[in-house]
Amino acid sequence: MPPRRRRAPAPQLNDAAQLADQLQAAGYTKRDIARIINRDPSLVSQFYTKNKGAVFVPALTQVLTAVQSAGITDTAELAAIAAGHITRRTTTAGTKARVRTKALLITPTGTGTGRAGAQAIASGSARLRPLIAEAARQGLRLAFTVRLAKTGYVHASGSRTDSPGIRRDVIQRTDHTEERSYGSAATGGFDAGDFARRVDRSGGDVTTAIHQWLVDTGRIHPGAHITHLEIRTWRPR
Repeated sequence: MPPRRRRAPAPQLNDAAQLADQLQAAGYTKRDIARIINRDPSLVSQFYTKNKGAVFVPALTQVLTAVQSAGITDTAELAAIAAGHITRRTTTAGTKARVRTKALLITPTGTGTGRAGAQAIASGSARLRPLIAEAARQGLRLAFTVRLAKTGYVHASGSRTDSPGIRRDVIQRTDHTEERSYGSAATGGFDAGDFARRVDRSGGDVTTAIHQWLVDTGRIHPGAHITHLEIRTWRPR
């Protein structure tokens, strides 16, 4: 018989991933950990898949100590603890490396756009929160487009009970999902401040805040699942 092949040993988790595991064992999600270190949840996943996170080890160590020894559980308090222990990466020349971020630009006219696909939706569309918060700070108006299964909507496409009430603002996809837009410059849109407060009440989860608004206003069924989300802003005349 040919010799059996030995299974390759499981890759050793780096220090950041091990600390993240311990925080998850203490009841925190990857999204919570991302909020504590003020980064996108996708970065926490990369502790495991791309061996990242070394710069956050001191901060995560202090956070874990605060949880286990001091009994601190509030994510805002833990974020304050972490902030003092996070340092920027340095380049080979010894200078501080630039932080790579996805810009969410609001122009002088108040125009801004942000989108979240399936992966970002699952993590609460965190990348859209700064856009909504800045729109609220500037007193802008807001509109959004959601995509979900046709069966998730309460009203038929084009219904005047739903927004916008006209079919040209509805896009039907071949995978049986449908995009519908809510609010526009023509109709006045929504107060960005109101949605910023909704997001805050949802713990920063934009997906949940938008979903709850759609349920509360009788537009989608509670079990409907948003697959894509787009936020648009503008300055009222």
